[in-house]
Amino acid sequence: MQTSAEFGPLTIAFDERVLAPRPWTVLQSEWAAELSTDLPPGPILELCAGAGQIGLLTARLTGRPLIQVESCPIAAAFATRNAHHAGVHEYEMRVTSIASATFAGESFPLIVADPPYLPSSDVTQFPDDPAHAIDGGSDGMRFIRECIAVAATHLSDGGAMLLQVRGQAQADLVRAAAVRAHDDERAVALITRPEIEQLVIG
Repeated sequence: MQTSAEFGPLTIAFDERVLAPRPWTVLQSEWAAELSTDLPPGPILELCAGAGQIGLLTARLTGRPLIQVESCPIAAAFATRNAHHAGVHEYEMRVTSIASATFAGESFPLIVADPPYLPSSDVTQFPDDPAHAIDGGSDGMRFIRECIAVAATHLSDGGAMLLQVRGQAQADLVRAAAVRAHDDERAVALITRPEIEQLVIG
């Protein structure tokens, strides 16, 4: 059954097949807006968009065009509808995997992502959440790695990536330049090109 949730100034529609918006993740959009003023021009790329709330609020706060990527057609349809209701008009949805999300030569000054980051063994602890939206593989890092691989090729020089992670432990694994934590289990990691180059080369 379709329902909705407030996400900052936005009203986000979704149903039980889509991960419900987490109010705390507004901090990711707000941090992105803070960073945006010092970033090169260009669109936002959101990976693992779900119902779209994080990227849509970021677009509203920054005025930048938004490209969202979501592999689940149901979530993508909600995100597209939510973009219309949010008044985000410079908008594109790509319904595809992370690995197929971008084209040669594309460059983005700001990449945001909320990938599934739970180890597969922990997924049953959250029966109300769609498994595909939270299962990050055996170590919880599968989709985080895929997001960083996209950034390694497509993050602009001087750009920034904001990545949701499972607390400081995963933030350390991605060598985050800075971290804003909601609690021990939920945090947003800032990753810039120097960190990405260390991860790819190291």
